[in-house]
Amino acid sequence: MQTHEKLITVTLDDLDQLHHVNNVRYVQWVQDIAEEHWQAKVTPEITDAYFWVLLKHSIEYKNPALLGDVILLKTFILKSEGVTSLRKVEMYDNASGKLLVASETTWCLISKTNLKPARITPEISELFS
Repeated sequence: MQTHEKLITVTLDDLDQLHHVNNVRYVQWVQDIAEEHWQAKVTPEITDAYFWVLLKHSIEYKNPALLGDVILLKTFILKSEGVTSLRKVEMYDNASGKLLVASETTWCLISKTNLKPARITPEISELFS
């Protein structure tokens, strides 16, 4: 399983009225890390031929993050079959290792040629397994 990771430092813009990271920000980070993982792995030919659309999103908030906290985002593919892929995203407090957020998202691969679902090719599968 190929993982993709990045660190984010919580800024004022990330906070809600309770001075915790806003739930909407976590959702944005889930989308951002998924896209970064895709872009880091695939060839220009693949990105010219396909894109992903989100079908289902599940997120569980475990612990709050506060201003100045450094968050480790980690993502990987749990499984891919047919036209869909199940992606896991976890966010940890980088200092304590505490799990902050766990998310699972189901994505559908779309052909840019006909804008219809496309089977995940072995080439794409191998890049993320």
